[in-house]
Amino acid sequence: MQVHFIIILNMITIKKFVFIDFQVNSFVLYDETGQSVLVDPGCGSVDEMNVLVSFIEVKKLQPGKIICTHGHIDHILGTGPLATQYSVPVCIHRADLPFFERSLEQAEMFGLTLIAKPRADNFLDDEELISFGNSQLKVIHLPGHSPGGVGFYCREQDFIITGDVLFRGSIGRTDLPGGSYKTLLDSIHSKLMVLPDTTVVHCGHGPETTIGDERSTNPFLL
Repeated sequence: MQVHFIIILNMITIKKFVFIDFQVNSFVLYDETGQSVLVDPGCGSVDEMNVLVSFIEVKKLQPGKIICTHGHIDHILGTGPLATQYSVPVCIHRADLPFFERSLEQAEMFGLTLIAKPRADNFLDDEELISFGNSQLKVIHLPGHSPGGVGFYCREQDFIITGDVLFRGSIGRTDLPGGSYKTLLDSIHSKLMVLPDTTVVHCGHGPETTIGDERSTNPFLL
């Protein structure tokens, strides 16, 4: 008698959107169940909001929460209206709550318009697991660009979303309130450079890279 085994591999699909003049990378992550999370929705207009919403509708996705790598205004512009539309919580690290509380001032400072004021509902902790569908992401606290910066790591699929901590050939700026160059480098070396060289890094701006490429070529890390 032949015995056949069916192995179902859970697979996260990552859809990237690039919004506003800041060219912020926003992501929708979903798996085969249709459950999803929205990461750093930087939609700065109704048209951009409609692009994101249309994708969710076409794919028949069910957003479960909004998770933010940090609280700078370009990464949280769309959290308010999207949280209302989908009745989902917005999750950040507690140390970046002041940025949400000063979102209007942030928007004015950078010439941006808020469709609706962002809110923070739940706080993310270092090494917390975020679950959706059959998938999980691990929260990694990465202070330095901002006090509450975090990354979202998937060991099974070998990728991490880092916000503005690490870029291809560069690192996040540290001249904004709460930034620290030393702390940022400590975060990168102790939390990111310990990951496999093959780990794909989805950055907050610009193209993807890998841990191995940044380890060997990033001038800030040599």
